[in-house]
Amino acid sequence: MLTRRTFLGTAAVAATARGAVAPKLKIGAMDGVFHLSGKPESVALAKQLGLEAVQVTIGTSAEGKTLPLEDRARQKAWVAASIKHGIPLDSTYLDMLHRDCLKNNDNAPMWIRKGIAITKNLNAPVLMLVFFGKCQVLERPELERVIDLSKELAPEAERAGVILGFENTSSGADNRYAVDKVNSKAFKMWYDVGNSTFSGYEVAQEIRDLGRDRICMFHFKDKGYLGEGNVNMPEILRAIDAIGFEGYANLETTSPSGDVEADTKRNLDYLRKLMQA
Repeated sequence: MLTRRTFLGTAAVAATARGAVAPKLKIGAMDGVFHLSGKPESVALAKQLGLEAVQVTIGTSAEGKTLPLEDRARQKAWVAASIKHGIPLDSTYLDMLHRDCLKNNDNAPMWIRKGIAITKNLNAPVLMLVFFGKCQVLERPELERVIDLSKELAPEAERAGVILGFENTSSGADNRYAVDKVNSKAFKMWYDVGNSTFSGYEVAQEIRDLGRDRICMFHFKDKGYLGEGNVNMPEILRAIDAIGFEGYANLETTSPSGDVEADTKRNLDYLRKLMQA
């Protein structure tokens, strides 16, 4: 049985000779990249394309009480697919937080608690919490509320062996502040290199400043194919290598051509080539 503890490495590694970058980084993908959000069939496709993990979309509640992946039969289907194809479920995605914001909605902690239990049952190490659109953390009082609630939730996540991944459009300085103030190994930054680039941040420097121990996972994306937009992947990979990060980065890429499989493979091949440079 795959375990959550085996998915994230934390030992530091030095940059190798000739400038090779992020040699220990593993590349997975969100199930939504394949237009298969919440569907275990995405695991077989990830295997076929040469990816190393899948991020699972939990889904939104229809009646305001339960989440789709609370269904044990669905959970078992995901775990069975993971075992059959040898592809870890490296994380989950709590999309309910796009609707019920942690910064101001009393239902949000309930959804996170449910997400922790689901993530544990899927043998996944990270539950990604999202803060975008109307749920962005823009003001310091909003950030302080999120920090206070995360302090309450982190012990539950820690007992379950799950990390709460804080994905947002805030600055690296605000994220360092948040992670340090929550002060739990179960609360870390989920760094999205596309969102940070589009927000105008110096991404490679932010990664270095955050450091290995504050980051649990990455999202890789651009407006189009990786390597052809504004996201400086070579510099980002060098920064990831410099901090000794050995975990997962999940593609959150689009399909410019409309051929999802071909475009995902193109992005993966681009990354692998960079990582072997």
